Amino acid sequence: MDWFWKFPHMDDEKLRTLRMGIDDAFRGFTRAYGDRLEEAFEPLRYLLIQSERLLLSTPWLIVILVIAALAWWASRRWSIVISSIVILLMIGYFDMWEDTMRTVSMIVVCTIISLALGIPIGILMARSDRVQSIINPVLDVMQTLPSFVYLIPVVMLLGIGRVPGLIAVVIYAVPPIIRLTNLGIRLVDREVLEAADAFGSSSWQKLRKVQLPLALPTIMAGINQTIMMALAMVVIASMIGVQGLGQPVLRAINNQYFTVGMFNGLAIVGIAIIFDRISQAFGKRIQKHQEYAHG
Repeated sequence: MDWFWKFPHMDDEKLRTLRMGIDDAFRGFTRAYGDRLEEAFEPLRYLLIQSERLLLSTPWLIVILVIAALAWWASRRWSIVISSIVILLMIGYFDMWEDTMRTVSMIVVCTIISLALGIPIGILMARSDRVQSIINPVLDVMQTLPSFVYLIPVVMLLGIGRVPGLIAVVIYAVPPIIRLTNLGIRLVDREVLEAADAFGSSSWQKLRKVQLPLALPTIMAGINQTIMMALAMVVIASMIGVQGLGQPVLRAINNQYFTVGMFNGLAIVGIAIIFDRISQAFGKRIQKHQEYAHG
C-alpha cells in the first residue's frame, strides 16, 4: 500500500531531462540575444548613471533644501519638512550620504519607469475587462513570486550591474501602480461619466479631464506603494551589484558588522519615511481638494 501514501509524480529521469532542456534553451537564448538585450537597455544605464552623477555632484545643502521644498509643496506641514531635514542631516553626519544618494537615484529612476509602464497598463485594464482578465494573473504571479527569484533570469540574461538590478526592481515594484490605476478609474462615479458623455466629451477628453483627476487619490496610493516596494527591492538587488545603502548592509551580514548594518538599515528606514510621508501627504491633499471641488 506504499503507492497509496506516495503522491504521484514525474519520473526522476524525465524530470531531470525536462529541467536540462529548459536550462539549455535559456542558455542558448542568452548566448544568442544577450548582447542585443544589453544594447537595448543601454539608455536605462545612461539614465541611471546621469541621475546618480547629478545627485552626487550637487552640494548636500542644495539637496536638503530641494527635498524640504518638495515636502512643503506636497504636504504644507512643517512637521514633515523638519523631520525630512533632520533625517538627511543624520544620514550625512554618520557618513552615509553618497550611498544614500545612489539609493535615492535608483528609487527615482525605477519609480519613473514603473509609472511610465504601470499607468498606461492600468488605463488599458480599466477600459477592457478582457485585458484585465489577462493581466491580473500575471500581476498575481509578480506579487507572490519571492523577490530573490526575480534576480535569476535577469542576471543570466544581462549579468551583474546596475541595469539588471534596475529591471528586477521595476518588475517587483510595478504591480501596485497598475492595480490601483485600474481600480481608481473603475471607481469613478458612472453619473459623472454620463454627464461627460452628455456634454459630448470624446473618450480621450473623458479620460484626461474626468477619470484621471477623480482617480488621482487612488493612483497616488499606488505610487506610494510602488516607491516602498522599489526601496525594499533595492536592498535585495545589492546582491547583483546595485550600489547604495544595500551593499553595506550585505557586507555587514557577511562579516558580522553589527553597527554598519544597523546604521545603514536605519538610513534606509529614514529614506522610506521621507518618501512615504511626502507621497501620502500629497495624496491626502489631492483627495481633500477633490472632495471640496465636488462637495
